[in-house]
Amino acid sequence: MSYKDFEITHSTIIPDVLIIKPSISWDSRGNIFSSYNADFYNEFLSQKLNFKHDKFALSKHNVLRGLHGDSKTWKLVSCVYGEILEVVVDMRPDSPTYMKWDSFDLKADEYRQILIPPMFVNGYYVKSENALFHYKLAYDGDYIDAGEQMTFSWDDERFNIKWGCTNPILQARDNINR
Repeated sequence: MSYKDFEITHSTIIPDVLIIKPSISWDSRGNIFSSYNADFYNEFLSQKLNFKHDKFALSKHNVLRGLHGDSKTWKLVSCVYGEILEVVVDMRPDSPTYMKWDSFDLKADEYRQILIPPMFVNGYYVKSENALFHYKLAYDGDYIDAGEQMTFSWDDERFNIKWGCTNPILQARDNINR
């Protein structure tokens, strides 16, 4: 499916996760593309998303962040600089894809974004020397911060995620289940 400046595909493992690629205009100076358009999201999705704030995370090679999520936040994620492996896990108990995961190689020069619904956890592993990760967050009410989020260890055996690493750099939060 395509809509104006964006090409949309669905994850082949978890169809509710969307992969969004903007159209890119190139010329002798470089390129230009749209990373977000409210009209597109409000027309394409059945519910209106209220994107309230953006976050950036700069990480070095071998850093693994996640798996985190909550019950109300939509996340539009991308890699602005470098290369990461983005992983998304469905935590909706009534879903046919419950506890299934999908991964996406996100590279800054490919401009792809992943739209993650509420009740999913996500995390990423930095494959390049450095990477700048961008989160665009939509939610109603107040933001659910770290202490109130679902958190699963990066190597939780229930998921058996293939990260491509065995000894990543972690924060304590990313090595426990809650």
